[in-house]
Amino acid sequence: MARGFFNVPIAVNEPVKGYAPGSPEREELLATYKKMYASNIDIPMHINGKEVRTGNTKNVTPPHDHKHVVGKYHTADKIHIDEAIATALEARQAWSSVSWTERASIFLKAAELLAGPYRAKMNASTMIAQSKNVHQAEIDAACEMIDFFRFNVQYMTDIFKDQPESAPGIWNRVEYRPLEGFVYAITPFNFTSIAANLPAAAALMGNVVVWKPSDHQAYSAQVIVDLFKEAGLPDGVINVVYGDPVMITDTVLNSPDFSGLHFTGSTFVFKELWKKIGENIHTYKTYPRIVGETGGKDFIWAHNSAYPLQVATAITRGAFEFQGQKCSAASRAYIPASIWGEVRKHLENQVAELKMGSPEDPSNFINAVIHEGSFDKITKYIDAAKADNNAEVIIGGGYDKSKGYFIEPTVILAKDASYQTMTTELFGPVITIYVYEDAEWENSLKLVDESTEYALTGAIFSTDRYIVEQASKALENAAGNFYINDKPTGAVVGQQPFGGARASGTNDKAGSAQNLLRWTSVRLIKETFVTPQDYKYPFLG
Repeated sequence: MARGFFNVPIAVNEPVKGYAPGSPEREELLATYKKMYASNIDIPMHINGKEVRTGNTKNVTPPHDHKHVVGKYHTADKIHIDEAIATALEARQAWSSVSWTERASIFLKAAELLAGPYRAKMNASTMIAQSKNVHQAEIDAACEMIDFFRFNVQYMTDIFKDQPESAPGIWNRVEYRPLEGFVYAITPFNFTSIAANLPAAAALMGNVVVWKPSDHQAYSAQVIVDLFKEAGLPDGVINVVYGDPVMITDTVLNSPDFSGLHFTGSTFVFKELWKKIGENIHTYKTYPRIVGETGGKDFIWAHNSAYPLQVATAITRGAFEFQGQKCSAASRAYIPASIWGEVRKHLENQVAELKMGSPEDPSNFINAVIHEGSFDKITKYIDAAKADNNAEVIIGGGYDKSKGYFIEPTVILAKDASYQTMTTELFGPVITIYVYEDAEWENSLKLVDESTEYALTGAIFSTDRYIVEQASKALENAAGNFYINDKPTGAVVGQQPFGGARASGTNDKAGSAQNLLRWTSVRLIKETFVTPQDYKYPFLG
């Protein structure tokens, strides 16, 4: 029982380490990378705190060296999913009633452990199995995850403080209880921090979770499990399973105790999950919460008042960091004809300087795409653009999967604003540019807004404030995270809550109180101090 109104530590963003040559953090990280790269890890599932090994395993291989095996992970049968659900519900009895301060302490401790002894291991595992360079691993696997844990605790207390007014003689109060059942978390390969936050956000609010990480993120997921365990997370609160996604999902969604879905992944998969939940709606004890962040076809739009070098830099960073595999990555751009020549010149110069290779070499800006399926999909579109009269590959276009799944940073120039790579999500290091006539800038905004089904992120560039205001209004529904004179990537927890609408998700803003509120069930309590004994109201006199 709480014996005070406690203030949690004020959340601050974790400083990003620079990893400059000769720095202690660089030496520690690269040494950890080499040690983990040379080892062979056996990754179990985790059900009720127990390590579950089925013997049905799949290999973990670095995308940049796909013939090298760094470990294996075990996959589930249906009986294991049933067990994960049952033990989660059993754990809920204690976890849902434990003091919020105890839950907060666990995730605050996790943040401090990650800021210290777990930092190199978390970053190295992300570099190895997800092929992120040193900087991309640091801002994701370390800093953003730390920020999620710290800020979520602060947001939880902000939610608790939101209480109703009370009239004389009564006391109104609101309880923010966990959902009645369990939450199903499905997480992607591309952000280790998202993989941790989706189950952790629900658990912080008192929920229990069945968590299915991406198969291609199993290595860093194991480090997350180790982190949670050392931080003191009780057994059964977050249960981790791998295997056939259809079998796992069908088993979970057929449970009457399913109470929520926390998802990041493809638009198609999310819609199929929503459909399945709808089909099963009469099965459930409660209406499930459905929270998802899905696809994007994120844009950069420039006005002729923009500075060409700034536009080019936004394209280089926005489109090619982490091989364009960010949900927010720029993959289409609209550039006015009058500045296109200069933008192109800067872009060609910048891309020519980008090195590509293993993340073990910190000088490599570009690493490998996640797996062969992704490689084949992206290169199919590149080859089509090379052969198509409506498009031209003006930068890059090369690729090689003999050792790793490497694709050069590629720029396609489209003659048609509706060309397939202007409208289709590729999730790779490819951006397509459409050059419009300066006088058609208003019509080009309509193209940005109407060309795709997505609305995740977008950026506009202009030095004219009238244009900025008009473009912001015209594109108000085109992006949940909207950037003015900056690239459309790099949202920071506590500063830019992340999420989009349309086919990009439910816009519940990861890294905000809005998201945490979805994992609560509110109970209003009204207490009357002097209870009436006469039913008659004055109007009856």
